[in-house]
Amino acid sequence: MSTLEADTFEIRLALRAGGLLHRFNEAGVLTAADVHVALRIGRLGDVHDEAVLLAAALAVRAPRLGHVCVDLATIQLTASTDLDTPVDVRALAWPGQTDWIERVRESPLAGTDRPLHLSGTTLYLDRFWSEERQVASDLLALAEQPAEGVSTGVLAASLEELFPGGEQPDFQRLAAASAVLRRFSVIAGGPGTGKTTTVARVLALLDQQAVAAGRRFPLVALAAPTGKAAARLQEAVHEEALSLPLGADGRGHLLQLRGTTLHRLLGFNPGNRSRFRHDRLNRLAHDVVVVDETSMVSLSLMARLVESVRADARLILVGDPEQLASVEAGAVLGDVVGPAGTGLRMRKPAREMLAAAVGQPVPATDPPGDSPIGDGIVVLRRVHRYEGSIGVLAEAIQTGDGDAAIGLLAAGETDVCWIPIDPGGDRADTAESLGVLRAAAAESGQRLVEAARAGLAGEALEALGAFRLLCAHRRGPEGVSTWMTVVERWLASAVPGLAIERTWYAGRPLLVTENDYSLQLYNGDTGVVVAAGPDRLMAAFERAGGVIEISPTRLAAVDTVYAMTVHKAQGSQFATVAVLLPGPDSPILTRELLYTAVTRAQEKLFVVGTEESIRAAIARPIARASGLQSSLWGDRDPRGRRDLAG
Repeated sequence: MSTLEADTFEIRLALRAGGLLHRFNEAGVLTAADVHVALRIGRLGDVHDEAVLLAAALAVRAPRLGHVCVDLATIQLTASTDLDTPVDVRALAWPGQTDWIERVRESPLAGTDRPLHLSGTTLYLDRFWSEERQVASDLLALAEQPAEGVSTGVLAASLEELFPGGEQPDFQRLAAASAVLRRFSVIAGGPGTGKTTTVARVLALLDQQAVAAGRRFPLVALAAPTGKAAARLQEAVHEEALSLPLGADGRGHLLQLRGTTLHRLLGFNPGNRSRFRHDRLNRLAHDVVVVDETSMVSLSLMARLVESVRADARLILVGDPEQLASVEAGAVLGDVVGPAGTGLRMRKPAREMLAAAVGQPVPATDPPGDSPIGDGIVVLRRVHRYEGSIGVLAEAIQTGDGDAAIGLLAAGETDVCWIPIDPGGDRADTAESLGVLRAAAAESGQRLVEAARAGLAGEALEALGAFRLLCAHRRGPEGVSTWMTVVERWLASAVPGLAIERTWYAGRPLLVTENDYSLQLYNGDTGVVVAAGPDRLMAAFERAGGVIEISPTRLAAVDTVYAMTVHKAQGSQFATVAVLLPGPDSPILTRELLYTAVTRAQEKLFVVGTEESIRAAIARPIARASGLQSSLWGDRDPRGRRDLAG
């Protein structure tokens, strides 16, 4: 064994661990960090039982993989390994289920004010157990009672003005009315279903309630987990405000609203990443808190948010529960929406109140367990942004119908092009098969460079949004780093004089990688370098319907963006999207990743990947172990929880 191999081996393994911990670490189920933390917890409690220490290590492992907890009854069937070589995880020396759970229950490590908490067969680190219970308790308290001081007559008249005519039932109208009537509401739906349009109208409806009652306009917070998402929420509300039939005061109020990140809203404390200035003892002053892109909010951040919202305020969550979830532990939006994702689930009093306001029957059924959480949840289904095969493909992916997705891709529709190859395979075969994709990238790139060289920043930014190549991975043969070079090579041969070897050149597409509040640029923002005169370049970014230009020397953290990850593309839309899928064994190839990538396209979609990869993605929904859904919706059986995976 070489020195390098030995070093790699030692880094991966916890050398002082023995017994079960060593075997599971060696198999790649546990990392060295998982083992070390479990051993430390064991020493603190003077526990040496191998089975209990293994359970502790698996509970430590869970948040690293996005889970909130681990189900000891099913982990043997769902656990995965970090190794590249196949490992039969089921063949490992798993403790017997009944005996294992009993030993953990009797251990001094589990229980009240202990490092671990066992609920049925599900084991949590105590912090995540407490946060999950707190989020459920706070959300149920908000959802239990309707908002006070709402005039149903004023609301009905305002709805007729802001939602004239329309289909029956009009789910945007239902969502807006629910958000006014309830203290807790969720406006959910896929891209282009009108979520932010509905948010702007909700705020207008609340302003009209205030005017009718002789009150001041409500104090509103527009927030999102990222600066880019917050800026886009602000822009969407402002754009809608300009088109709504509002008075000068109402329009002015909406145009004054500013988006912010959740961390800034709560009062981020650089010295303590888990605590904020606003909490249960120092609540936010806002009457209405709107959170966009909620699918990206982790359990811990949601716990900090809901505890800071006043008991008499409104909390409105907005997002797509089918998109990729937070990179941290939890799938909060999906858990909150729960069974309401397939249809309205409202208690009878909430249905009747909503029907009186909207002037039409509400197609809702009773919630399981008579839970109040669904009284304010509406999922929008009608897509306004794109039509045709892209929407049909997205629906097939969403419902897990692999046959329908493959059939549509193979049909050769004009707006969906399938290139059934492995993008990380043989370069000669790949290059020949990707001719149509290369042509699309070159055409878009040429438009971009020509506009940038002419100093036409607006046209250059429009061209930048015309085409985007999305990858699942950052590195590797199917990753961003590889395909960035490929696209640069395509453009260099198609655009005369394109000096891609320089740091700054007219036409260079930019991706901001860190928030810069002084420049109002946020992680994930994209821009382009444009000519601003002889031998002078500026970086142009779209902001609030206009264009801002910044000297490139002021940009501290930017990358070239001929390709980007699907995660980075969340919240963005492009006229044409090319999705490059990794092999079927990739651990991040999931239904949510494919759905998110496909729904970034507005007009044209290229899918580059084998049938095996597409089917594997559709058949593999993200499974995040969590007890939040059962706590919110009334299913108290821990074995009935959503997505108890390992």
